[in-house]
Amino acid sequence: MRIQGLQKLTLLDFPEKVACTVFTTGCNFRCPFCHNASLVVDIPLEGEISEEEFFSFLKKRQSILDGVCITGGEPLLQPDIEAFIRKIKGLGYAVKLDTNGSFPDKLNILVKEGLVDYVAMDIKNCPDTYAITAGVEALDIESIKKSVAYLKERHVPYEFRTTVVKNYHDKENFEKIGQWLQGAEKYFLQNFVDSGDLINAKVQGCSEEEMKEYLKVVQQYVPAAKLRGM
Repeated sequence: MRIQGLQKLTLLDFPEKVACTVFTTGCNFRCPFCHNASLVVDIPLEGEISEEEFFSFLKKRQSILDGVCITGGEPLLQPDIEAFIRKIKGLGYAVKLDTNGSFPDKLNILVKEGLVDYVAMDIKNCPDTYAITAGVEALDIESIKKSVAYLKERHVPYEFRTTVVKNYHDKENFEKIGQWLQGAEKYFLQNFVDSGDLINAKVQGCSEEEMKEYLKVVQQYVPAAKLRGM
C-alpha cells in the first residue's frame, strides 16, 4: 500500500466520527483543479509512510479515534486496498472511502464485504462534460454512472459532492447533474479553493451568489443538497 500522507485528526471528514485521514498515491484522473496534485503526478518516493508506521499509529489511537478516512489520489487504484481496509477494520475502526467512482466493481466488493461504512463519491460534472472536467479524454463514463446508480440503491451510507469551478461549471451543467442524481441521499456543492498544489493554476472558484444559484438548481431534483464550507 502506497501511503503519501496522514492527517492525524479530523472532525470534519467523516460524519459523526473522530477520525484520521490517510492519503494514497496515484490517480487515473487529471482534474485541473485537483487540490492534491502532488499525489497524482510526479509522485516522489521519499516521504512515503510505511504500513508498519501507519498501523502502529492506529494501535496507539484506538481509545481516541473512531474512524479512518481513506482518500487520495484514487484509493481504489491500490491493488491491496481490500487487505489494507481489513487490517483497519480488524482494529475496530469505521472506514470512510473517498472515490472518483471509476471502479464500480471494486466498490461493490468492498461494500458487500462490510469493509466500508461510508462512501464519498466525487461528481466532477454532468455526463456530457465529465471527461474534460476530469482531464481524461478517453474516460469511461459508464463506470461512473454504474457507481452512481449503485450508491443510490443505498447499500451503504454515502454522499455525492462536486467541487465547483468557474472554468468548468455553469447553471446548465447543474441542471443536468441534478437530473442525474435525482433521489440521492446527500449531495454537497463545495466551492473550489486554491490549495497551492494544483495541476492547473489558472482555475477559479465561484462567487457566493453563483454557488447559491447552483444550489437552487440542484435542489429541484435533490432537495437535501447543501453548500459545504460556506
